[in-house]
Formats: sequence, C-alpha cells, structure tokens
Amino acid sequence: MPSPLVPAPLAFDADGVLWSPDYRDVYHSRHGGPEQARHVFLQGNDLPARWRGRERFVILETGFGAGLNFLTTWAAWRADPQACSRLYFVSLEKHPFRCADLRQAQARWPEFAPLAAELHAAWPLPVPGIHRLWLNDGRLSLTLVLGDAQQELRRLMLAVDAFYLDGFAPDKNPELWTPDICKGIARLAAPGATLATWSVAGHLRAALAACEFALEKRPGFAGKRQMLAGRYLSRKPHPYPAPAPAERHAIVIGAGVAGTSVADGLAGQDWRVTLLEARRAPGEGASGNIAGVMRPLPSVDDNFLARLTRAGFLAARAHLQKLTAAGLPVRWDACGALQLARDAAHEATQIKAVRALDMPEEFLRHLDRSEASALLGWPVARGGWFFPSGGWVQPFSLCAANLLRHPEHIHLRCNTPVSAISRADGMWRAEDANGKVIAHAPHLVMASGVEAPRFAPFSWLPQRSARGQVTWLSAEMTPPLDLLLCGQGYVTPLVDGVRVVGASYQLEDVETEPRPADHRENLSKLEALLPGFGARVPLEGLRGRVGFRPMSPDRLPIVGAVPYAPDAPDRPRPSRHPPVYPGLWCVQGFGSRGIVWSALMADFLVSRMTGAPLPLPYDLTRALAPERFY
Repeated sequence: MPSPLVPAPLAFDADGVLWSPDYRDVYHSRHGGPEQARHVFLQGNDLPARWRGRERFVILETGFGAGLNFLTTWAAWRADPQACSRLYFVSLEKHPFRCADLRQAQARWPEFAPLAAELHAAWPLPVPGIHRLWLNDGRLSLTLVLGDAQQELRRLMLAVDAFYLDGFAPDKNPELWTPDICKGIARLAAPGATLATWSVAGHLRAALAACEFALEKRPGFAGKRQMLAGRYLSRKPHPYPAPAPAERHAIVIGAGVAGTSVADGLAGQDWRVTLLEARRAPGEGASGNIAGVMRPLPSVDDNFLARLTRAGFLAARAHLQKLTAAGLPVRWDACGALQLARDAAHEATQIKAVRALDMPEEFLRHLDRSEASALLGWPVARGGWFFPSGGWVQPFSLCAANLLRHPEHIHLRCNTPVSAISRADGMWRAEDANGKVIAHAPHLVMASGVEAPRFAPFSWLPQRSARGQVTWLSAEMTPPLDLLLCGQGYVTPLVDGVRVVGASYQLEDVETEPRPADHRENLSKLEALLPGFGARVPLEGLRGRVGFRPMSPDRLPIVGAVPYAPDAPDRPRPSRHPPVYPGLWCVQGFGSRGIVWSALMADFLVSRMTGAPLPLPYDLTRALAPERFY
C-alpha cells in the first residue's frame, strides 16, 4: 500500500528564498539557485562533457524539490550542440509541489520560463508512483518517482550515468542520506557513473566509500568551503544492462491501440517501423468501438491490477493531452467517470478503499447516493467511486493519431494478413499464406490481440478470446447523460449522436454478428445502473458492434520479451530465467482495458527494447512478463 503523498507547502523565508516549514531548511543556496546547480551538480559530474557524443545519458536525482536542478540541466543540455541525442532525468520526491505552487516557485527564475511552462503543462497529479513526462519534442524524459526514496530506489530499473545527491541537510532530513540510500544508488550505477553533492558529511562519505565510490572533495559553492564528487569503481555486472540496439527496425503486427501505440513509441525513438494490419484500416478490430472507458480500478489492498490501472490511466491521460496539444485528431473527453457500487457491501468496500488509499480528490473520491444522483441527474440506489478526470476515448481515433506523430518513420501496410512468423539470419520474417516474406526486421512485436496464439512462438501463452457486444442508442432513446457511468456494465455520453451501452462477455465465442439476446443483456445492465433510464428504448431493431478481446488468466497485460515454449525443439538450455527469442516481443492481453493500458505498456515495451529507464517498478515488470505463465 503506498503512503499518501503530502504535497509541499509553498513558503519563503525572510530573504525570499524558497523554504520548507516542515524541514526547517531552504531548497537551494541563498547565493543563487541556478548557479549552485551548475557548480555542484553539473560541474561535479563533469557535465556537459560526459554526455557529449552519446546516444543517451541518464541522470538520477534524490530530491526533485522545486525542479531547479532539472531546469538548469535541461537548459544546459539544450544549449550544447554536442549533447547526447536523448536525456533521461529520473528524480525522486516525497513531497511534490502542486502545479500552481510549482509555477509560483519557478517564476523566480525567469531565465527558465519557456522550459518551466512546458513542465507545468505536463505536471502530474500528486499520486504516488512513477510518472513519465515527455518534454522537448520527446527527446527529454523526466521520470518523477513520487514516494519515499528509500523504498522507491530499491524498485527502480535503470542504469544511471550521473547522480545528483540533493535534499534537505542531513541533520534536517537524515533519511535521505543513509547507508541504504547509498546502497540503492550503487545498485543502479552504470560502469564509471559519477555523483555529486554539496554535503561532505563524514557518515555520507563512509557509506559511499563502502559502496565502491572513489570520492574527492572539491571547492564548494559560494559560502560553502567544500563539496563532494565521486566515481563508481565497481566491476560487478549491472543488474539492468542497457545496450543500445544495433539496428533500429521493427515489424509490428496489429494496428489497434496496442500496436499503434508501440509504433508511435518506437518511431519517437527514431526507429523504422513496418506496421502490418490485416484489415482495411487501423483500429477496425477490438479498437473499433465508437467510445471506450477510461478510468482506473482501485482496491483496498492496492494490488497489481489496481496499481497498473492507476499508472495506465495517468499515462493514457498524459498521452492524450500530448496528442491533443499537437493538433492530432484524437477524440476523447475527460467528462468524469462514476462507478456505482453493486450493493451495500460493495459500497462499503469502495469507501474503505478511498480511505485506505487517501488519494487527492481530483483523482478519486466517493460519492454517496444523493451526491451520485445529483451528479447524474437521475436517481440511483447507491453511491460509488467518482474519477473527476476519467471519461471516454474513441479508440480508432487514438490509433489514427498515434500514426500521425512520426509518419516519416512508420510504414503502414493494411490489407496485409500475416499467416506465420519465422527467424533466419538474425531477422524476423512475417510471411503470407503462401510462405512469401512480407517484411523482415531484427525485431518483431506481436500486437495482434486474439490472433496471437495462432503463431507458433505464442501458442503456449494462456490467452483466451472474449467476445464483447455493445449496443448503440440514439439520442432520442434516453434522457441526457453527460458523464461515463460504470458498474457491472457501462453507458457513455453521446458520441456522434450515439450512446454506447455494454458490454457482453462470452469466452471463446466466435459469432461476429450482433445478437438480439446480447442487446437485451446490455439493456438489463443499463436498467440495473439507471432504473427507468432506458424505458423508451425499443426491444427490436437495435444496432451495435461485436469485438474480440484478448484475455489473460490474471487480467493483467502480457508484455515483454517472449520466452521459448517449454517444449520448443530449438529451445536453448535454461539458465536463471527462461530463455527468450532474440528480438521477439509482445504487447498482448489487454482485455477490455486497451485504452487504459496502451500508452503505459507501449512506453514500457519500447523502454525494454531500447534499454531506457523503465516507467514501472520491478514488481510490476515481473507481473507483466510473459514468463510468469511458465
């Protein structure tokens, strides 16, 4: 269970320096914040020289604070014509500022105003976990880890080139300068990694030296006589090696929300993507609904499903906002989502979850029966969870927008069914029904939904197909409804004059045409949610759509490198982990949560493929791995 986040209060001392009333300390030197950041953290890590000529460079900071070190580093990187192509900045923060307070704090450094404005536009809600912000046209990644540094450092997966050890003074905030923190950064240190900090406390130097950092004292900034710099000398193999791929070309099979999200992510990393789709256009399969649901699924124990839907929901919102800001034709509305309780016991559980999680109200709160009825404009029997920033998304418009961000890197081929895949001479080959090679590349990503198990390397995965039918209601059939309502079914606001009600669920049912019986089932779910709301809906002549959703046994996505089948004749000898096919990946098993998971899972998979810092902690990456079904 994550500890509730307590945002930092905005305060200044008598000299006008940003100040923490809780820790009784300033956020930066009184002699100049940007100057201190350049002297201690950039020069202390021999930057910008060390990032020059590199494809990517990774920095980890132990305290984001007001973001001054980040803005200073961003400005230096942008100004350096020889800078690395991509900069990954990872920062931990236990008490983040709310966006309005961050904006006011950073207004004191007008030299960073354009960068700060871009940061503010992407600033996340104060919700625990990992938040990925893509800035500077996607070439700068800020990964904000909101939570306790001692806990979060143990769960991160990345190889760090430079460390900024920052935070309030050791006597004010001792938990940020412990031997455990030093062990945590040593675990993540890439060979030859450097560190810098303004603190030269003896216990810190001893702890870092015990973790195989060679240390030196350098002249400090302004009134401070000394600062500390160090270099990691250990030759131990890194637990998360991140080699850059030799050739950046991948085949992606399937152009639904999963496949187009991966194609967009890879193209944003300057990969060439060959996207193969059996249908006439992207998003005509399970992603073809008029509107789909965007909301998380909390739980009292904050289990894997709850954590992944929360992270996925937040990533989806951020991705949609980016697409909209770029003027791309994605259709969505954060109209709010209400999930009504099934019965009194379920409502008690919902209330318990809200209290246990203690999330900010702009993310989640509970509405009682009268509040829910007033919000809906229709009487209901019980209250439920309200997600003010939830809503609906049109999946096929998301697919189209994904393919328009980097069109020069994506070769889309529709009406191109793939019958088999094989590997020869270091290349994966997609073949048609006659065995002809359609495309070849060193990497192949399977994102074909329910079709994946018919390909030999995926036949052992326990993914099943679930038929889902939705019912379309025209505007005159129901009273107004301006938000997304969920329960044991769901009903959307009007989208293109249609209200979507759904959805049925039948495993391994292959019927492609809508059935009257399933329309009646959907209407019964609507009646249970909003008694009498569908009284004018005719029982005959209803229209709708059928889709087939790829379901995993544990309801979690199946994302990552693909292991050999346990009985595969060409399977290498097993080692500590099941052996995986070189260059074969999958993003599968989304079930009915394709919208919620597509952006996060694409970011996760692309990070795995490129060796970038992962946007998920270790335990969640294990929960997604295909090898969990061995």
